[in-house]
Amino acid sequence: MGQWEVTGPIGAGGWATVYAGRPAADGPDGPDGRNPTDRRPGRDGDRQPGEVALKVMPTAGLAPRQARGVAEAARREVDLARRTGHPRLVRLLDSVVLCAPDHPALDGAIVLVMERARCSLRDLIDAGVTEAEGGRLIAGVCEGLAHLHRAGWVHSDLKPENVLIGADGSVKLADFGLATELTGTHGHGPPMGTLGYLPPERWRAPLGELGVQVRPSADVWALGIVIHEVFASGASPFPGATAAARGAAVQEYAEGRAPLRMDTAVPEFWRALAADCLAPTHTARAAHTADSLLRRIGAEGSGRPRTAPRRPPVRGWRRTRAALLAVTVCGAAGAALWSYSGRAAPAAPPAGTGEPPVRVRVFNAERGCQERADRDPQCSLGLAIDPMRPYAAENVVPTRVWHGDVLDAECQMPGGQAVIDEEDLQSTGWFRVRLPQPGAARATAWLPAVRTKDRPELPRCPHRTTAAR
Repeated sequence: MGQWEVTGPIGAGGWATVYAGRPAADGPDGPDGRNPTDRRPGRDGDRQPGEVALKVMPTAGLAPRQARGVAEAARREVDLARRTGHPRLVRLLDSVVLCAPDHPALDGAIVLVMERARCSLRDLIDAGVTEAEGGRLIAGVCEGLAHLHRAGWVHSDLKPENVLIGADGSVKLADFGLATELTGTHGHGPPMGTLGYLPPERWRAPLGELGVQVRPSADVWALGIVIHEVFASGASPFPGATAAARGAAVQEYAEGRAPLRMDTAVPEFWRALAADCLAPTHTARAAHTADSLLRRIGAEGSGRPRTAPRRPPVRGWRRTRAALLAVTVCGAAGAALWSYSGRAAPAAPPAGTGEPPVRVRVFNAERGCQERADRDPQCSLGLAIDPMRPYAAENVVPTRVWHGDVLDAECQMPGGQAVIDEEDLQSTGWFRVRLPQPGAARATAWLPAVRTKDRPELPRCPHRTTAAR
């Protein structure tokens, strides 16, 4: 990939895949006579270690608006790296656009080359940290936020997965695909983010031509959630088994119908700090800037004793993460994970048995497309040939569908390729649907479950029927 050699996979998310890498093997100075690690945008000085993380953001197979969204997210990361270098921000070393006409799935993919990290804050939370170590980690997060805000940026997707830990234990904020540049007191960004970390005002924020309004106080709210998670073994201060349920609890709290209930494991100082971060309105929260919070942490730090973890971490509902996590791969926008696994059911009856299909309505999460009736190609959605293969250009049938279209569904597959929509909701479920065009080369194709709000009780598709007929 450009001057970088891929050495192995690290992880994958909805919009991106991350690989371990190093400078290409044709010489220590790279093919153009320079050490590739010196090619970082807007950075000079010491060379970086050879190991890097390659964040690959494909654009093939996406609708034009989605592809532009991926490109815009990459542009924001590069722009922020050029203008706001800091020890508490992960370093961007290079960026590459792949030209691979022989590999359509990779052609046009954007690659961001970043410094390699040891793990993420989520990994440390899962393992359990002492109070002193938790305080040090939170101070590092707050320092990074303070620098971002002073430089005129809002992270917009702060969460433990987007906080990386270096080999020396240093704290670095990462994944700036949703970062928003301020123009005065606020900026505008896409209506996306991780649901469990959105402040109350974002749940009902009006969507204008420039997107939704974003203020630094949104990062402060997310910091309050992170503080609670660090000391409460990953638990959120807002109850709920799903992100949507926790969002409802946030609204109840913001409207004064429920108190803020924090885990007793959170130490008194950090409880007070988190409570200020979680003030229910922007106005109340605005007084607690990242700078002022950092000063409070610094004043408290010298007298804080070291203690053992208060209780074992809760792991039952978390996926195990790799020991060497390089960069968060929630992609262009931090993902709010949603999974539709389908109901257990017998295999679907063979075609031609006379069983009536069930109808599902196509849903496009992009609000601008929901209001259009002109079937603009930029608002069209693709149907897959094979739900077990990547959802890319070579795996999409020519027939397109639009928001509101009604399709006949024959059966469901709960464990196919993961697909993420414009609001970062992700699903591994698929519906086999009949193509709306009579006489098409294929009779059926596959609709990602994330592309419909309907959840019909359908039989499970036969295992042998993976490709469209």
